Amino acid sequence: MSREVARSFECFGGRCAVRVLDRDSEAAVAAVREARASLLDAHRTLSRFDPDSELSRLNRDPRPVVPVSPLLLRVVAAALTAGLRSGGLVDATLVGEIEAAGYAGSRAFDRPGTDREAPRTRPGGPSPIAGWCSLAVDERAGTVSRPPGVRIDPGGIAKGLLADLIGESLADFEGFAVDCCGDLRVGGTARRPRTILVDDPAGGEPLGELRIADGAVATSGITRRAWTGEDGRPAHQILDPATGRPAFTGVVQVTALAPTGLLAETCAKAALLAGPERAAAYLPFGGVVVEDGGAVQEVDPIGAVLPEVATR
Repeated sequence: MSREVARSFECFGGRCAVRVLDRDSEAAVAAVREARASLLDAHRTLSRFDPDSELSRLNRDPRPVVPVSPLLLRVVAAALTAGLRSGGLVDATLVGEIEAAGYAGSRAFDRPGTDREAPRTRPGGPSPIAGWCSLAVDERAGTVSRPPGVRIDPGGIAKGLLADLIGESLADFEGFAVDCCGDLRVGGTARRPRTILVDDPAGGEPLGELRIADGAVATSGITRRAWTGEDGRPAHQILDPATGRPAFTGVVQVTALAPTGLLAETCAKAALLAGPERAAAYLPFGGVVVEDGGAVQEVDPIGAVLPEVATR
């Protein structure tokens, strides 16, 4: 009989979990242990808040071309891919802007987005500087290129990518689920559907559920990592690249479906930044959009359809 082995742990400033289902329980236990170790190692490599992390060293490096580890190389490539796919809405080079908004280090969050009046809403747009366009990777040389001073904060991009990478290592098991702080990659040879609840950003009962056997789900929202800025206004970690300030677009949360975690993360964040009128255009595989005031859009897949996906 098959048995599911699960492990939940703190990582990437939140909660991660790995689940593996298989008849070989010893192999499943070893795989979960290895996946946990890989994610914790990735956290040490990619932490913006650790001055000794490889990412921090890259951001300080005065050279235009810097040798990096295979993991950081893939993360920078993913940041470039996310910028291209989103038309610049997902921009991993806004480090100075997020620090200026008040997220310069690990901090407590008071979630003001749910109990204070938000600024006037407007759709987000790409940065006129477009620092992400200056990123380049050389896989053969193992180097990253960018103008010195352009810093990288992959954030959710890295979490989506890590969910994919760990998922690849678990693909031969009957079933698996990798949750990197809400970026979820599921699959396995048995193709058993899993039910994923869509959280209510206001803290109420789940808004619905998604059923998926092979693919990814990612949620981007402005209410969880939120705080009150020094000017007394609400702030959060998702910036409008056009202004460099926390984005208030009329959308408070997006859950996106996609074949991969990286693509789901990119779609969710781009849809949130695009605003309620354009959000659906960034959700080709379907998803759920929660607007200011609680209105919910259920977006049906268009084009390539993920099997066994349904919303309630």
